[in-house]
Amino acid sequence: MPTISVQGKTITCDRGANLRKVLLKHGIDLYNGNAKIINCMGIGTCGTCAVEIEGEVSAPNWKDKARRSLPPHSPTSNRRLACQTQVLGNIKVKKYDGFWGQGSSVIS
Repeated sequence: MPTISVQGKTITCDRGANLRKVLLKHGIDLYNGNAKIINCMGIGTCGTCAVEIEGEVSAPNWKDKARRSLPPHSPTSNRRLACQTQVLGNIKVKKYDGFWGQGSSVIS
């Protein structure tokens, strides 16, 4: 079973699990500020669940690529939408500040 290291916690999940669902299930603060209330609930349109991931995950799908190509995100940043990402192996996740997680300070 893959492990997810995030905000000082280590979580195990099934291979292929949706990253957003796993993080929320384990009480990880995935959304910043009002994004906790105003988000797309995992359909990949709002971009507020953007995180930096190190490790083996699914390739970006068209929703992930499309949303991250629009401001305030950038297709060149090392961020992914948690709601559109499947965990394939052990990973480390960093959540950044800013409404869309586009900031430069890591939230711990």
